[in-house]
Amino acid sequence: MKNRFVPILSAMLVAAASSSAWAALFTQNFDVDDTANWTVNNGPSDEAHDIFFDYSTVGIPSAPNSAGTTRGMKLQANLTDGIFSGMSVSPNGQSFSGDYVVEFDAWANFNGPFPGGGSGSTNLATFGIGTTGTTAQWAGGVQDSVWFAATGDGGSSADWRAYSTAASTSYAEGDPIYAAASRNAPDPYYAGFGNLASPAAQLGLFPQQTGNTQVGTFGMAWHEVSIKKLGTTATWSVDGTLIATIDLTTVTLGGDNIFFGHSDINATSSSDANDAALLFTLIDNVNVDAIPEPASFALLGLSLFGLVAAGRKRS
Repeated sequence: MKNRFVPILSAMLVAAASSSAWAALFTQNFDVDDTANWTVNNGPSDEAHDIFFDYSTVGIPSAPNSAGTTRGMKLQANLTDGIFSGMSVSPNGQSFSGDYVVEFDAWANFNGPFPGGGSGSTNLATFGIGTTGTTAQWAGGVQDSVWFAATGDGGSSADWRAYSTAASTSYAEGDPIYAAASRNAPDPYYAGFGNLASPAAQLGLFPQQTGNTQVGTFGMAWHEVSIKKLGTTATWSVDGTLIATIDLTTVTLGGDNIFFGHSDINATSSSDANDAALLFTLIDNVNVDAIPEPASFALLGLSLFGLVAAGRKRS
């Protein structure tokens, strides 16, 4: 009896922990048109968005957490007006509290040729937590959240960035919130990113997409992005690599929603004839999951330990 009872309870512990560890709070894979359920907030320039975008039409393969489908959320800013600006989108009516993790697939597309990129190619893919969801979150705007950004092409001296109400123009170079010594793509910490060719299908559609991207860059590839809010800390990781950690006691959050966005860091627009087709942030497979308090695991373990002990006495 004892030899059979303990493995059964061990399996119960694993199953219970798995089911409770990541309780789903919000999920969206964009395979069905969800446009009506998102609020779009824009800065001072033009913006464009397609929340039911078939990204295979520009030669991008299915995201890593998709089941072969190719629908996602396409975000763009400052395509024509030539004004330093950005935009953001938030899911309607969402509010996240306690400990949770936001996970999603992200792709930053930019116009070639690579590595340097074509006209106006240096834009930011952006994403964050703690916003009201009613104010545009962008690099030159009024911040009400904690958020993170990366250039696609590595064309800035600050290609990996973090922002908050305490750092409205980004946490500066050398700030201890960053895991790397520098925000610049050539820093060896980011060497696992970049050095990628355009997907063959995109090159076939747009012959300018030649060459390889710069080492250390975020663009032209799917990345699995994670923003984790745990206690008074928010962390940003890309493909399992920690990029930044922010102490939430040092900032004031405007709300409890999340956002995704796109910003141009220049006061001019691209003159590339294909900028509307090639210069954008793509988001797919958004999941927000609750992280239970450690005490819940302790109580679960004690309960099952008691059952094991009782079983031993009976045997």
